[in-house]
Amino acid sequence: MAYRVFRDSRGVEWQAWDVVPQLTERRALERRTQRAPVAQDRRRPSDRRLISGRRPYLNAGLDGGWLCFEANVEKRRLAPIPSDWQRCPDSQLESYCQQATRAPRPSTAAELNDIANIFR
Repeated sequence: MAYRVFRDSRGVEWQAWDVVPQLTERRALERRTQRAPVAQDRRRPSDRRLISGRRPYLNAGLDGGWLCFEANVEKRRLAPIPSDWQRCPDSQLESYCQQATRAPRPSTAAELNDIANIFR
């Protein structure tokens, strides 16, 4: 994850970083095959995947990741992630920020936990 800080033309300091979500449950299919039981089978009998909370649902266009802009005043998202955002001039980064849509900030501890689960 890359990270940049810049000031826009109004003097507001923004932080920018890319977000590429990962699946909360990596294994979609059971890969084990049924075979005759072995006396010394060391595999655990239960499924060890950890799934906590609800599965995150991403709006169309966000599943490939987004560029997040955050200042004290607001938070914004831009998808898809521009390929030059890490090395472009601050004026271009400000232009990307202006194109981004406003994103709600989580208001409860449960919402913060759901967001944290996306990146585990």
